[in-house]
Amino acid sequence: MRFFETKFLEEANEFIAKLDHKTIKKILYNIDLAEQTNDPKLFKKLKNDIWEFRTKFAGLQIRLLAFWDKTDNKETLVIATHGFVKKVDKVPANEIDRAVKLREKYFNKKQNK
Repeated sequence: MRFFETKFLEEANEFIAKLDHKTIKKILYNIDLAEQTNDPKLFKKLKNDIWEFRTKFAGLQIRLLAFWDKTDNKETLVIATHGFVKKVDKVPANEIDRAVKLREKYFNKKQNK
């Protein structure tokens, strides 16, 4: 059973494409696991309705920020906005702000279709 499905915005795809094959495999594995388990170690709420997919791999803390899209009523989608390698304990505020802007852009575009 899946709790949600994950879609990637262009920025998230571009970030993932720059990583090596093993790292990509681990990130996708963790996202798949998060979709099935709802484990806060893998997927957790930050603030401003922004969530993070968490992956630790090869000494790196990799984060993909995301938000929920429940507007279609058929299934719950999580939209991954972008990713970064975390260097400090807290997720930088500018990364959260970036995710908020990408979320607004996503919903504006969706409304205007």
